[in-house]
Amino acid sequence: MNHLLALLFTFMMVPATGQPTKNRVVPNDPAKYRQLSAVHAGAGKMGFTQLIGRTELSTNFLYLHSGVIDPKSGIGHHFHHNIEEMYVLLTGEAEFTVNGRTSKIKAPAVVPCKMGDAHAIYNPTNEKLKWLNFAVSKVKGQADNFDLADARVGVNLDPIPVFVSGRMERSTLKTNNAAFPGNGVLYRRVLNADIFRTNWNHVDHVVIPAGSTAGPRELDGIEEVYYVIKGSGSVALNNEKAAIKADDSFYGLLGEKSTITNDGKEDLELLVIGVAAAKPNAATLQTSPGKAKAIALQMDFKVPKAESEAFEKIYHTVYVPAMKVQTGYLESKLLRLYPENLAKEIQAEATTYNYQIQISFDTEENRRKWVASSQHQIAWPAASKIGKEYKWRGYDVMGEDNNR
Repeated sequence: MNHLLALLFTFMMVPATGQPTKNRVVPNDPAKYRQLSAVHAGAGKMGFTQLIGRTELSTNFLYLHSGVIDPKSGIGHHFHHNIEEMYVLLTGEAEFTVNGRTSKIKAPAVVPCKMGDAHAIYNPTNEKLKWLNFAVSKVKGQADNFDLADARVGVNLDPIPVFVSGRMERSTLKTNNAAFPGNGVLYRRVLNADIFRTNWNHVDHVVIPAGSTAGPRELDGIEEVYYVIKGSGSVALNNEKAAIKADDSFYGLLGEKSTITNDGKEDLELLVIGVAAAKPNAATLQTSPGKAKAIALQMDFKVPKAESEAFEKIYHTVYVPAMKVQTGYLESKLLRLYPENLAKEIQAEATTYNYQIQISFDTEENRRKWVASSQHQIAWPAASKIGKEYKWRGYDVMGEDNNR
């Protein structure tokens, strides 16, 4: 086994791991806040800190910021093209603006700031506001902003918000839920993935009564960031335990098992943000393990080097147009074998078949209808005439990851 293969084998065998659980618990300490003025050209000043950043998680989670917005202060009207934020108001009442429309919203509440939507927050009261900001980026680690030089002070207010918001009220929570299993655990999904354009998966409000445990839950295809609104207890990630208390934040990584226990004397209340490794799609969600979602046919060809250009042209100009009109056709690919030197470098299996066409239909029945069609009677002879030898295999499609 050469060095490259040994390295790849090592990566496959060793799962990705993050910091020990105790090192992932970050207290929200106002004593460590930086004092900022005119944030995004906003009014007044605020205290600010970052609790969790872009390097801790493997998904496109960007940051969890926390702060205190002073009276008659705020964050000015601005927007992002590459990130989506969610402002969380933990105390007080603030004026939220989305795309130039402003409404008063009372805590506890969340307001998503979707990608491309201008947003702002202003504290018109004489009391400080406790504030959080979660963000997920379109491209991992990348952020942007454009300020509109508008502090949103003294603007007209809509009595009913014309933008999405959510409230975190105990009266809306329900027991006996699958998302956070446990005796007496209360839960509500405040926002789901459909609200966002990036890989946000969920925003959950959870209350764990004293003496109860939520979990274990496997973070399957997602990572989660948690903020403790009140109470105390412990979190175990892959059975490694750490204490948590009010105003702590922490996170769980892909594939880990998360168990949260309330071993205090009052309710343990949490805000839970889920970020998917990839944006969920309906086709993926509807597929169950063991049940095929489609079929795929792989056809290998031996194409003389002098005929390569003609073979590729036939695929694009004859084969694909002929399949696109067929019932149940999903997609196809034309693959060309690596050059010999590169194939040897990666220790690829030796073969004399240098091209492959992959086609996918929703069912084998519809693929056979394609084979019997008049279009196939034109496309197949054109391809097989150039491909001097050929063979094929059929597969049930049991899963896919399409990142387009």
